[in-house]
Amino acid sequence: MALIPFLVETFNEPIIQLIAVLVVFGIGLIQGIILGRSILVRFPRLQNHIKTVSVTLFFLFLANAILSVPRFASPEKIDLFNLPAGNTSEIASSLFLIFGMNTGFLTILAISVTVMTFVLLKFTNLGGPSKIFVLISSALLLLLTGLSRFTDLTPSSFEVLLYFLYQLGFTIGILAGTIRKIKPKKLGL
Repeated sequence: MALIPFLVETFNEPIIQLIAVLVVFGIGLIQGIILGRSILVRFPRLQNHIKTVSVTLFFLFLANAILSVPRFASPEKIDLFNLPAGNTSEIASSLFLIFGMNTGFLTILAISVTVMTFVLLKFTNLGGPSKIFVLISSALLLLLTGLSRFTDLTPSSFEVLLYFLYQLGFTIGILAGTIRKIKPKKLGL
């Protein structure tokens, strides 16, 4: 069953699918560009090594996209009411299960990139509509991911494709946002 069951019939139309693909990719692209530009504004010394920074961020977020899609496609289901809580080791393993850290190094890498994204959002100088756009799209993605882990709903193949396109758009947006130096604003007299 799809994560958003009431939209399944709507997404059967080819034109709606095309619009959804373009919108989701565009949202990821815009969000990546906003974050990439704000990183350069907040940390201007990175502009001295712009190519290294942009390529490093591109590959880091590309690894995150590639590693996140399988976790989204077939999430490990968590039943909050049947978690063991007898001693500290069971509590720790339950927390690792909830946060998805019980599956190895690659998952930890993907989670680290996601956490790094939120930390960068905190430290960057985003304001107004840009901040609202990034926060709403991030919250929506967090909600869909939570739905897939804590309910019986599983993403359909089309929803997995949309998630991948969002991640790909975000990755390309990070590259596009960090590839060019930002010129300092000139002060007017």
